[in-house]
Amino acid sequence: MKQNFTVRQGALDGVEAFLSVAQHRSFRRAAAELGVTPSAISQAVRTLEARVGAALFIRTTRSVGLTEAGERFLSRARPAFEELVAAGEVARDLGQRPAGLLRLTVPRAVVPILLEPLIASFCQAFPEVEVEIAANAELVDIAAEGFDAGIRLGQFIAADMVAVRLTPPFPFVVVGSPEYLSRMGRPERIDDLRQHACIRIRRSNGSIAPWSFVNGNKPIEAIVSGPLIAHDFPTMLGAAVEGMGLAQVPEPIAAGPVKAGKLVHVLEQFAPMAPGVFLYYPSRHQVMPKLRAFIDHVKSRADERREGYTPSAQSAKNLRS
Repeated sequence: MKQNFTVRQGALDGVEAFLSVAQHRSFRRAAAELGVTPSAISQAVRTLEARVGAALFIRTTRSVGLTEAGERFLSRARPAFEELVAAGEVARDLGQRPAGLLRLTVPRAVVPILLEPLIASFCQAFPEVEVEIAANAELVDIAAEGFDAGIRLGQFIAADMVAVRLTPPFPFVVVGSPEYLSRMGRPERIDDLRQHACIRIRRSNGSIAPWSFVNGNKPIEAIVSGPLIAHDFPTMLGAAVEGMGLAQVPEPIAAGPVKAGKLVHVLEQFAPMAPGVFLYYPSRHQVMPKLRAFIDHVKSRADERREGYTPSAQSAKNLRS
């Protein structure tokens, strides 16, 4: 059965004054402890008693004692108030230094090539922060799902998010294994893809993404077909390495297998540029120290990565154009 709860305005008013008087059995000492006047303590207790509907103290000129109602109120109010104070201290502590749980939603593809070294160095620098990584291909509402920040390609980040660049812009490249290209031939034009097995990706909205190209300054979308539909870039890349067909993926993801000779670039002159990968979060005014520390760490490491990033000749040409 669903219960409806309402918070009464001023429900905690006078509780601290009551607890202090109950502890010291003195309005004067309670006033000294809380830094107010004895009359203010008396007024706070009277207001609390009126709201509760029962006398909480027995007052004489020589002493202060608790009524039965006061004893029962004290037994429930003291642990609850102490827990409330402790909750405030915990929250205040998290608001003053990098500590607690940092939850990130990221695409699986960026974990090994970008996030693993970043997280390792961050955890060493901030041992009081625990990092939770939810790797998935779907676009997530980070506020609704309880994440502190996310990492995505720039074109998929909402305009109202604050974004921090992690990588330079890079091309989306078409790659295939040497064995596949030896068997099926090397495509020289976009139309040649009609004769090739193309590994496709299904978007989070359920649609299958076309392949994107540029011819000069003209964007082109190609509807391709093939034996495999994947839900993320690493799966596409693995299938291409195994010779199942061609795949269009971000260049940084393909860089390792290309360097190792497991994959070969094709149609490089038509490769479109992506804006890069970004860390994003909802608001500059809601940044906790744990996230601020991660943002600063990301910025410093991103600067290092940009200094060491050397795109291919065709990528550099596309970036300049």
